[in-house]
Amino acid sequence: MPTIRSIRAPLVHEIPKIKGSRFIAAVAPTADRAAAEQWLAQRRDADPQATHHCFAYRLGQNENDFRFSDDGEPSGTAGRPILKEIDGRELTDLVVVVTRFYGGTKLGSGGLVRAYGGAAASALDNADVVERRITATLELRFAYDCQKAVQGVLAACELESSDAAYGTDVQMKLAVPVEELAAVRTKLTDATAGRVRFP
Repeated sequence: MPTIRSIRAPLVHEIPKIKGSRFIAAVAPTADRAAAEQWLAQRRDADPQATHHCFAYRLGQNENDFRFSDDGEPSGTAGRPILKEIDGRELTDLVVVVTRFYGGTKLGSGGLVRAYGGAAASALDNADVVERRITATLELRFAYDCQKAVQGVLAACELESSDAAYGTDVQMKLAVPVEELAAVRTKLTDATAGRVRFP
């Protein structure tokens, strides 16, 4: 059963000051880039007087689906160490923002790597890590008189619609475990005598 490791809920964690500088790590589960960017914006709004808001996030199972930023710190001293802590724990679908309030003493490149990586590590060590089944989005469209049949299949498969629109017909989006995708499509097709469509 394919699974991913992520975190259950957002967490904000501050490590002890390093030469006067404060480092606050804020981690959150995220499903996509928009949600990750929204969490970053929230952290910037929460601490507008901070010197830097460095971050990293990783999404899904694609090894290239990540982003990180040093936000003005010397190149390679903040965003990449944060991402390294995410990857070292084999986590995905989460974002880590480390906010720094400069304390007046420069830390040097090595010191910054240790501080940002350490803040991310400490927050992730305190987060509630969970394993979730990998899902794919299944879109379907059907006439109103098929609704009872569709709902019967969803109930039997223990699925819920994450998004439904009611217009000239019904359009739904479902999060389906990837290993069950083909079987769910077949069950929906059979239950509606082929009247359900998968656009």
